[in-house]
This record gives sequence, structure tokens and C-alpha cells, in this order.
Amino acid sequence: MCGGKAAKDWCVNAASVAQHCSELVEFSIVICRPFYLPREFTCVIVVAVYIAPCANANAYEVLRPLFDVISALLTKHPDSFVVVAGDFNHISLKTVLPGFKQYVDFKTRGENILDLVYSNTAEAYKAIPQPHIGLSDHTSVLLVPTYKPRLIRTRATQSHIRVWPDGAVSALQDCFKCTNWEIFKTAASQGEHHINIEEYAETVMSYIAKCTEDVTVMKTYIVRNNQKPWMTAEVRQLLKARDAAYSGGDKAALCSARSALSRGIRAAKRRHAGIIKENLCSTGNTRQMWQGVQQITQYKTRQRIEDSDVSLPDRLNDFFARFEAPGGPTRGETGLSPPSGQPPVAISPADTRRTLAKINPRKAAGPDNVPGRALQACADELTDVLTDIFNISLCQAIVPRCFKTSIIVPVAKKSVVSCLNDYRPVALTPIVMKCFERLIKPHITSSLPASLDPHQYAYRSNRSTEDAISTTLHTVLTHLEQRDTYARILYVDFSSAFNTILPQRLMDKLLLLGLNPTLCHWILDFLLERPQSVRVGKKISKSITLSTGSPQGCVLSPLLYTLLTHDCVPRHKNNMIVKFADDTTVVGLIHGNEESYYREEVNLFERWCRDNNLVLNAEKTKEMIVDFRRSKPKHTPLCISNREVEKVENIKFLGVQISNNLSWSKNTTGLVKRAQQRLYFLRKLHQASLPPSILTTFYRGAVESVLTYAISTWFSSCSAADKKALQRVVRSAEKVIGASLPSVQDIFQSRCRNRAQKIVRDPSHPLNNFFKLLPSKKRYRSLRCSTTRLRNSFLPQAVRMLNAPAS
Repeated sequence: MCGGKAAKDWCVNAASVAQHCSELVEFSIVICRPFYLPREFTCVIVVAVYIAPCANANAYEVLRPLFDVISALLTKHPDSFVVVAGDFNHISLKTVLPGFKQYVDFKTRGENILDLVYSNTAEAYKAIPQPHIGLSDHTSVLLVPTYKPRLIRTRATQSHIRVWPDGAVSALQDCFKCTNWEIFKTAASQGEHHINIEEYAETVMSYIAKCTEDVTVMKTYIVRNNQKPWMTAEVRQLLKARDAAYSGGDKAALCSARSALSRGIRAAKRRHAGIIKENLCSTGNTRQMWQGVQQITQYKTRQRIEDSDVSLPDRLNDFFARFEAPGGPTRGETGLSPPSGQPPVAISPADTRRTLAKINPRKAAGPDNVPGRALQACADELTDVLTDIFNISLCQAIVPRCFKTSIIVPVAKKSVVSCLNDYRPVALTPIVMKCFERLIKPHITSSLPASLDPHQYAYRSNRSTEDAISTTLHTVLTHLEQRDTYARILYVDFSSAFNTILPQRLMDKLLLLGLNPTLCHWILDFLLERPQSVRVGKKISKSITLSTGSPQGCVLSPLLYTLLTHDCVPRHKNNMIVKFADDTTVVGLIHGNEESYYREEVNLFERWCRDNNLVLNAEKTKEMIVDFRRSKPKHTPLCISNREVEKVENIKFLGVQISNNLSWSKNTTGLVKRAQQRLYFLRKLHQASLPPSILTTFYRGAVESVLTYAISTWFSSCSAADKKALQRVVRSAEKVIGASLPSVQDIFQSRCRNRAQKIVRDPSHPLNNFFKLLPSKKRYRSLRCSTTRLRNSFLPQAVRMLNAPAS
């Protein structure tokens, strides 16, 4: 007995690996291999815990011995199934292991839940209360297994891959070099001076696709979820030899076959690790190295959408097109015609060749079935004909129908999908159209003033989510320095913002911005009458035609959306609107209890959304009130679309959890949880005997990136306990890698200084005016701060760092 938990032998292969006994905590750990165990688990680690009632003061110090032992065991056995059970007396194991799942949700002693069961695997058990054992005053807990093995949860899938035999590229290049492209242009000519761009583009792209199919071969591969990356033909032969020895009943042969199989598996793992190391160290092929790492860890594997529902593609297609107005505008009704006067935009062959050469050959082909590798390898041969098609398209302000046809590949927003709105429509468009858009984009951006919409922080150089968060926080904190003030922050959520763009409304705004009229008409045609279908697995929906919205996944879509919303600006100086793509935040700076300007701003914003066909999702729109006054009145709720906006105490703003008391404990807890979950992948790489250099590379990309996301905006305001929790993850990673890593404090200082220097060098940056040089031209003017909250925020910290002498 240990802490009220009884241990029973349920397997023969078991061993005690650790015990600990102190005034505050006792635990015993057993590692075992049960008679039946799902293939994805190598062993089971059972931890029996008792924590004294007097141990409520400092949870971290109490649980530190337990955390150290469990962390070391997980490093040695990353694929183990861990169960931690016992009497915790109000101490939560999630303080040090936030990624563990707790299963007991009923009272176990009186009115309290003291006996808890944690596991590193979700959906492993269902806890059921049982009668007391003997004279015990604790309720017994029955754990009913609910875990489904990975082999049952996922089935084998088929992948169709285009294989390029030896000599296929040179054969395709010779084919295109000998092609007389003028034949296609002549066939599409209508009269002496008019060319049917639709027919011209369609025949050329069909010809490229046919030639590519003639020189390549399509192969089908079966991919199984439990397939090991190091499994080779030699290992399979050893497996067959072991099975044959077992079937023959020869004990000596079976023992020899088992030993040979173990040696073969170890050798295969070493060879696989050596290949990954060679890709990084010898050849510098980081892509193949990263693919090998993903095969070992199964890190960021794509979630497969079940395609058993035959009607799902059509239902998704209708749902994604729900914003399409019946009887919407067509190309003929909009009066599309190339305007006279200003010459159209022209694309040079050199730019086309350069763009084709930069194509990623691994990108999926679009609806035209023209692979990126064909366009990249034959860039020289295809430059002239594609440049001609692009320029005719721009001159006539017509985008060929085959260029703007898209296949929507739905991507799940959540791990568990409950409705159609949980899918994100990602458009798969022809690769040649993406090249066309990349050639057009500089012509649009070069016509825009640098001061356009300064508080739109997406899709611009030297702008990021950190800038948007810092701007919002500094505005609020500076305002709260004054007496009798508070702030109301409205986090707006739009329903499929990209899918609601009105093309004619967008073109009117582009013309007012001074863009080339022919280019504006070309953009309008690009958005009108777009064929769209949805693909789920092997099933494809019927095609429908849309004239509203802009496909998500196109190169121009983000830019067009920001241009549509550039005139969404505050009308009063006490308000601010901060935008990052379609994430919009309205900040109201309120003196006393006078909220009229803020409420008027929200009403004007709601009217602006209606005028621009943007649909406000009142259910997901939240408001947070930051008020540090001692006597706080009851704040009147805000209403949008005749619906009361929910007031929240904390919210996730551009990936960062912000609380209404401007503390960062909830944000830090979430980051530590995600980072500790990714330590599993690091332990898998350590188990595969990869060198520290590759482990460090993976740590920087997968763990440190999570732990330090937007760190310059929140780290200096964290409590000491939060900083220790962050550093604890770094120490765990150091033990796995076997090398020292930069501390979180060092990373914060480095990134804060670098970001401040980038802002100083960018005069158009909204935060640039906070860095003002003193007359000496050697130091920056310090920002006046009355509270610790403002003093510890990014801008005052950045000024102090730039003024500090270089170390």
C-alpha cells in the first residue's frame, strides 16, 4: 500500500526503478511489460504517489523529485505508457507536467477530490467510483481502459506518386524545345488582331500536361501508420526466419533467430540514423534530414479526413459557397473592357524565367495536372510562350478560366471535427497561375504608399504578430498610467473573411488608390466566375462557379484582403484598430466612465463591415475590460448584431494568452505544456542515437520556437515562478541532448535588442517614433513610466537595452 493505492502483479516482467520518501512526498515507481500491450508502447511505468496535507505551500518544490525521475524515465523510454496515481492532497501534477491527462472527476474523500490518476496518453481510461475498501475513508477508483490502439484507429492509405525515370527531364526539355508554339497562338486567333486567350492558354497547358504524362510514370504506394522508417528487406527476412523457427518448434533455432533479428534491427536503426546525420553534416541536405526526423518522430503528421461519407464533398462545397449571392455579377454584367489611355502592365521574359526557376518541385499540381517539376526543369523552354500568355491576359484584362479553376482541399481546424465550419477551405490552384500572381504582386505593391494602413501588420516586411501585440499593449498600458481610466478591448471574429470579398467593391478601392486601371480590371476578372470543386480523399464534388470572395491559398488573396480593409480606421483619437490579416482588434481608451466614443466607434465599425460584406461572428467575438481602479462600476455590456458580446477575463490574441489583469501565468502554462509535449519527439530522436547537432536543430525548430513565441512582448512581465517553469523545459532538453542550450533569459534579451534595432532602421514602422535620439546622438530618450507594468513592457525595455553599453 502506498498513499491508498494498491499494487497488484498483472505481468511477470516487472521491476522497481525508483523510490522516494520525505516529509512532503512519497512515491514508488515500477516499470513493467504486461502480457498484452499495444504495439506503440514499449513498456508501462506505474507511479504510486502520496503527498502530505501540509505540502500545499510550493507545488513545484514538492513535485520536483517526482518530475526529475519521470523526466529521466521518459528520456530513456519515450514510447512508454505512464500512469501516476495516488493521494495528491490538492497538489496538481500539471504544475510540472501540464501535458498529462487527469481522469478522476468525482469526490474521493468527503467533498474533495484528493485521489487522482494522471497519464501521458489521452483517452486511456474512464474512472468509475467504487465502494470503500475496508475501513478506508477514501473512495476506490476503478479505471476502465478506453484506449484504442493506433492500428485500429487509423487504416492504411494509398499514395499516388509521379515518378520521373532517368532521362525523363531531358526528353521533356527536347520536346518543348522542338515545339512550334506559334501553332497554338494561330489556332486561337480570331481575326487579325484578336486572340482568344481562353483557348490559347487551355491548349498550351493541356499540351504541357500531356507531354509530362508521356515521360513520367504514376506509382501507387501503401502507407501504414505503424510502419517503421528503418524497416528494410533484410529485417523482413530476419522476421520471416524467426517466425519459421517458431512454427518449426526448434528452440535452439528460435533463440538464434531472435538474436539475429535483434542485431539486424539495431544495425538498421544505426544505418537510418547515419543517413540522417550524413544529410545534415556531409551533403547539407536539410530537407532530407528533416524528412528523416519526421519519419522517426511522426512529428506534424497530417490529419487525414475520413472520406466514408459520399455526400461530404458536395456538402462542403455548398457550405464554402454560402456567401455567394444569387444572381451575382458576371464578367459580362460588370462591363469588363480594357480601359484606354494608360498602357497595361507588361511582364518581361527574364522575370518569367526567374519565377519558373524558383518553383518548388515538391508542391502538388493543380487542377491542370501540370507538376511543378516540369515547369521548373523546362523554365528556359517555356518562358517565351508563358510570357506571351501572361501579357495577352493583362492586355485584355482576362484571366483564362483554366488558370483560376481551383480544387478545395478541406483542412480540419480542430483535432475533433463536429460541424462543417470546423474545416478550412484551402484552394489548390494551378502552379502556373501562382507564378503569374507572383509576377503581378510587385506591380501592385509598388503603386501603394508606404504609409497605407500602418496598423495592418500582416503580409508586410518587418512586421509581425509581436508588433501588433506590442502596439496594443503599449497603448493600453500608457493610457492606464492616468487616473480614473480603463480600457475595453474588442476582439472581432469574422465568418470566412476571404470568402466574402466583393470584387466590384474591391476594384473601386484599388482605382482610388491609383492602381493601373487595366490591372484593376484584370483583378476583377480574376475574382469573377471562378470554377470550384471540393476534394475529400478520392471523392470530388461537382463544380460550381463563384463570383464572391478570393481563394485561400492564392498568392494575391492576402494582399487583396488588406487593400479591401485599408480604410477601416478609427474615427476618434481615443480609439485604435489593430489588424493582422483578418484578426481585428478595436481598443477603446476610456476616461472616467465616458464610453460614448468607444460605442460610437463599434457602431461605425459594424456599419463598415456591412458595407463591405464582411460578416461579424457575434458568437465568437469577445470583449475584455482592463480596469485597475479600486472602485469599479458594473460595466454595461456591448451589443453587436443585436447580440450581447461576451466579456472574458482572458483571451488568445494572435497566439498569446492575455488576461485582464495583464499577468502572463496562463500564457506561460500553455507554452510550457506544448513545449513539454514536443519533448517526446526529442526523446525519440535521442533513442534513435542521432548526434547532438541534429537534436539541437530539432529543439530549436520544434521546442524553442514554441517556448519563446512572441517572447519580447511578455517575458519581462512574467513572475519568477513562470520564468522558472520556462527554464525547467530548457533544462530537460539539455539532459536529453547532452549539450548546453541558451537560457530563456538570454533568448529574450537577444530578440528584444534585435527587434528594437529593426524598428529603429524602419522609419515607416508604427513603433519607430518611440525611439528618439537625444542631442548627443548616442542614446535614446527613455520613456516615462509610473507603474511597473509599463516599465517591464517591450518598448521601455528595448530603449534601456539599446542605451546599455555593449557587452
